[in-house]
Amino acid sequence: MSIKKNIAISESGFIFDPSTGNSFTTNPIGLEILQLIKEGREQNEIKKHITAGYHVDDNTFEKDFYDFISTLQQLKLTVENEKKND
Repeated sequence: MSIKKNIAISESGFIFDPSTGNSFTTNPIGLEILQLIKEGREQNEIKKHITAGYHVDDNTFEKDFYDFISTLQQLKLTVENEKKND
C-alpha cells in the first residue's frame, strides 16, 4: 500500500486530495506514519520507528495502525502496490 501520488501533505498535518477537493487533518503521529508510508517503508519498519519513539506497546500500535490505515483506505487516499513477479 502507498499514498496516492497526487495527495498533498503539509508539515502541519493538513492533507489535500486534489482529485476530490477533500481535505483532512491528522495529528503529529499520523503525519509521521504518512511520511513513512510515502517513503516506502514497510509496516515492520513503521512499527519499530513509532514504538521506539513513542513508548507504545506492540498491541496498541497494531490496533491503532490498522485503524489509521483503514481510515486512509475509506477516504481513498491509498493505492495498493503491485506485486512483483519473481
